[in-house]
Amino acid sequence: MEASAWTERDVSLDGLHGTITLPEGEQRTTAVLILPGSGPVDRDGNIPGMPNNSLKLLATGLADQGIASLRIDKRGIGKSRSVAFREDDLRFGTYVEDAVRWIDFLRTQDRVSRVAVLGHSEGALVATLAAQRADVTTLVLVAGPGVPFAELLERQLERAGVPDGLRATSRTIAASLQRGERIETVPPELAALYRPSEQPYLISLFSLDPVAELAKTRCRLLIVQGTTDIQIDTADAEGLAKARADAKVVFIEGMNHVLKNAPSDRAANFKTYAEPDRPLAPQLIAVIGDVLNGR
Repeated sequence: MEASAWTERDVSLDGLHGTITLPEGEQRTTAVLILPGSGPVDRDGNIPGMPNNSLKLLATGLADQGIASLRIDKRGIGKSRSVAFREDDLRFGTYVEDAVRWIDFLRTQDRVSRVAVLGHSEGALVATLAAQRADVTTLVLVAGPGVPFAELLERQLERAGVPDGLRATSRTIAASLQRGERIETVPPELAALYRPSEQPYLISLFSLDPVAELAKTRCRLLIVQGTTDIQIDTADAEGLAKARADAKVVFIEGMNHVLKNAPSDRAANFKTYAEPDRPLAPQLIAVIGDVLNGR
C-alpha cells in the first residue's frame, strides 16, 4: 500500500474520544485498540511539551500494513477531559473498564473482523487486564513493565539520580501503599508522586503484578522491547515472557521508550521525546503487523 492509503475519523463513546484509522478499501480487517502509557499522554503518544507522535505514527504505519486501529485519549486527557474523575476517585481499574468498552465498540464497526489490543508502557498492564475480560485475538505489549510498579518506580528514581535518603523515604511510602495504607505526610520533594489525592490510584496499581496478570491471559501474545529504552529494560520483557511459554518476544536494537531509534545516552535519548517528525524504529511496524495479520 502507498503511505497515504488510509483514512482517519474521530469517534466518541460516552464522552471518551479517539481516532479510528482505516486502511483504504472496503475489505474487513483486524483492528487494534492502542492504549497509551502513564501520565497526561494523549492518543498520539504526546504529553505537554513533549510531542513525539509515537502512537499516531504507529497507527498510520499499521494502516499501511492493512490493519485498522483505534487510538484513544484516556479519561481526563485531551478531548476526553470532560469525563475526568476527581483525582482521589480514580482507580487503575477505571482505565481497564474504559478499554473493555472501547474493545466492544470496535467490534461493532462495519469493516472490523477481529479485535486486538496493544498497550504501551503502563498501558501494557491496562491491555493485559482488558484481555482477561474481553474477546481479543491478540495482545501486544510494547515497552511494558515486567515488575510491580513500586519496584519500577524505585528503579527509575535511582537512575534519575534521586538521593539515597529520599529514595529510602519513597520505598517506605510505597510499601505502605502496597499494604493499602495511605500516608498523611509526604516530603515536598516526593509530593508530585505521592500527593494524598494520587494515593488511592497508586494503591490500586501497586497491588498488581504484571507477570501474574499476564499469566491469566489466553490470546496470542507479542512482547516488544527496545534496547535503548531508559525507562523499561529488556529484563522487563524477559520477565513478562516467563508468564506465557507461547509468548513471542522481539527486541528491537536501538529503539527507545517513545519507539524511535535513539542512543543510550540519557540526554540525547530524551531529546527524541520532543521530535514528532522523527520516524519510528524501522522494524517496529513490520513486527507488530506480522503478528496482527496472523503471520
